[in-house]
Order: sequence, then C-alpha cells, then structure tokens
Amino acid sequence: MTTLLVDIGNTRIKWALLRRGSRTAPAAGGRLGRMHGAEHAGWRAAQFGQYVLTAAPRPERVVAVSVAPESVWRAFAQACRLTWQLQPERIASERRRAGVVNGYRQPWRLGADRWVALLGARALLGAGRAVCVIDAGTALTLDLLDGRGHHLGGAIVPGPELMVASLLDGTGGIRRRAGATPDDALRARFRRASRAGAIFARDTQAGLAAGAVYAAAGAVQAMLAQASARLGQPPALLLTGGAAGSLASLVRTAAGRRGRVVPDLVLRGLAAASAKEWGST
Repeated sequence: MTTLLVDIGNTRIKWALLRRGSRTAPAAGGRLGRMHGAEHAGWRAAQFGQYVLTAAPRPERVVAVSVAPESVWRAFAQACRLTWQLQPERIASERRRAGVVNGYRQPWRLGADRWVALLGARALLGAGRAVCVIDAGTALTLDLLDGRGHHLGGAIVPGPELMVASLLDGTGGIRRRAGATPDDALRARFRRASRAGAIFARDTQAGLAAGAVYAAAGAVQAMLAQASARLGQPPALLLTGGAAGSLASLVRTAAGRRGRVVPDLVLRGLAAASAKEWGST
C-alpha cells in the first residue's frame, strides 16, 4: 500500500510517500520516501494539485496534519478529490496513539503538529528514551516526552522569523535601521548568527537575526535543564522545522551532546499515526 503523508504548516507544506506491504502481511513500519516541500501562501486547490499531487504517483490513501487556516485545508482536500477522487484523512490530537499518551487535560487543545511530532519521536527513538521535541517553525514549540511515552507538557514561543517580524512591525526605529529584509536574506542571517560570537552584531539586520535565534536557543536550553532535573537524567533532543539547524548548533543537552535535526519528524509521526488504522482496515 502507498500512502501520501502531508504536513501542512502555517507557511510551508511538506510531503512524502510511505510504502508498506500488503494488507494481509503489513510491513513493520514501511519505507518513507524523500521529503519534498514548498511555500503554500495563497494556494488554492489548483496549486495543491499542480505542485503536490501531480508530482507523486496516485496513492491509496492520503494522511495529513494541518495547522493552517481551515480555508487552506479545504483547498487541499478539494485538490485530493479532484485529482485522485480521494478524501484525505486528517490526523487530530487524541488521548493516546502509537505508544504516546497526551499530557494535556483536554487532548484536543494540543496542536496537531506537536502531537504528530511526538509520535514521530517515539517511533524514531523507541520505548524507554525520554526526549525533548523542538519544532522551530513560525511558532517554536517545545515538548517533553518521558521514557514511558507520556507527554509531560511543553511551551510555545514565537519562532525566530516571527520574533523579527514582530519587531519590524512594532518598532518604527528598528524598521528604518534594518532597511529592506527579504525572507531569504533573513534566513541567511539566521545561519550566520548561529556561529560562535555572532550575537555581537554590528548592524541592525544582523542584530535582529542574532537576537531572535539566540532567544529561541535560550528557551530550548532552559527546557533541557528543567527536563534533566525533572527526569533525573538528560533527555535526548530532536529538532525539526526551518530554524532547527541554527538552534542545533547553539544548544547542548546536559550530557554535552548536540541535538539531532530530523527534517521529516512530523511525516514520521504521520506514518506512525496511520499504521494502526491501516492495519485494522
């Protein structure tokens, strides 16, 4: 069976094909193909069909998670129906799945992307490993999973690019001094700001980038310290999202190790989330 796994974020869409064995003899986990991604701003059904669906062979299922506005989800679902006559299956947060127990009092309030990333972390590391899961996208989410698979909670702060955008929008003086700051230029600044000593910037654009990426890294480092104290041992660290690489170079676990960047962590979680339903059909 072939399943198209799709992660629809606030600004980007990522997708990959998952291949499993037959229904009568399912493979243990399946083989996840190469991840693809694109910016989806302003896309309608036609663009989803053109850039995502027609770029992949027709699957038997489409399994997706979305935190984008509902209009984006409706456009994507319409594209699936028009292109393949398939209704996409949307994964939502729930009390437990694939060895993970949701720590929220009201499970549905945990963002679906955070939930699926936790499933991906459990699938990747296996039982018995505590892990901090960091998703550094438009929002920076930080979640702790203990070795039993229990979600112990987490935090949400603005991601580095959103920090910069809020300063540019809210402070006229900083905007004037920063000048034009295209997205690509900002990303390049984030990469440079992750180098040792780059927090001591000598122009406003570099100062914005350095401040944002170091602020995000500080939040991650604080979470790691509290997690180690709570668990009695340092957890593993997994990072995903657009700013994951910059953060990984700045933070260390209590054991002195860098985190592991897993770009397709949410897609791995979708594979885990879909396995139970697929095996029971």
